[in-house]
Amino acid sequence: MRVASAVTVSTLPRGADLAYEPKFDGHRMVVFVREEGVLLQARSGRIVTAAFPDLAGAARRLPAGTVLDGEVVVWRGGRTDFAAVQRRAAATPSRAPALARALPASYAAFDLLAEGGEDLRPLAYRERRARLEALVGPLGPPLQPVPMTRDAQEALTWFGTLHSIGVEGLVIKRVDQAYRGGGRAWRKLRHTTAGDAAVTGYTGPAARPSALVLTLPDDDTPVVSAPLPPALRAQAGRVLAGRTRAGEGTATAAGLGEVAYRPVAAGTTAEVERGTTRHPVVTVLRLRLPEELEP
Repeated sequence: MRVASAVTVSTLPRGADLAYEPKFDGHRMVVFVREEGVLLQARSGRIVTAAFPDLAGAARRLPAGTVLDGEVVVWRGGRTDFAAVQRRAAATPSRAPALARALPASYAAFDLLAEGGEDLRPLAYRERRARLEALVGPLGPPLQPVPMTRDAQEALTWFGTLHSIGVEGLVIKRVDQAYRGGGRAWRKLRHTTAGDAAVTGYTGPAARPSALVLTLPDDDTPVVSAPLPPALRAQAGRVLAGRTRAGEGTATAAGLGEVAYRPVAAGTTAEVERGTTRHPVVTVLRLRLPEELEP
């Protein structure tokens, strides 16, 4: 199933026809509850049921014919931990149960796409939201509806206070809008200077790069990212497999100066966050898969 997405805005939209939700920093996941069992699908379309046995087990409390859209997060020390979610998503079936015990996942459901086998996507968001709260609200953790408000001032309060627990911004939706899979009908307001950058190379071993070399939209000079967490290193190795080009380049790494790197063929994009300190560091948040780059 292709999921709906959002375009970035720089100021908070206001209007009587809008709803506001906190944007958690996690992994997008669609939950299918069927007579024969639960199926968990990542945004890319990859089936990740085996990596999240705790969420699959919790979803069995829902009636067959339910389809949810939402975000998986892992809470550590009172805030969400994106690197921990990456570890969970990359877990092998043999490692997944132990990781589920060490890093239990939570699922913030923000849309109900089907109930009792009925396709709810053509309905207005306000109707889907009411049915989501009625269905998922009574369950409690680890499955719960994401908070929502129609009050712009309350949304701004969330924006100003929830950043410390890992909420990266707000998602804004029209209450009369149907669910448009594959479209960018929603809007998002983020705290960070996050954006996309072209991946032009990597440092370290090809199978598990230590860092990525990136070209930012406003600067043609390649820069070296901050060190990748383990799950991103493994994913980068898979995504860049077979894309290494001959030769060697040099790029600037914060605090290290010029370092050597291996170039890769064009076509891979990463979502990155640029720091605003005296020596800015570029942190890779996630690699963009081809499906995520479609308009």
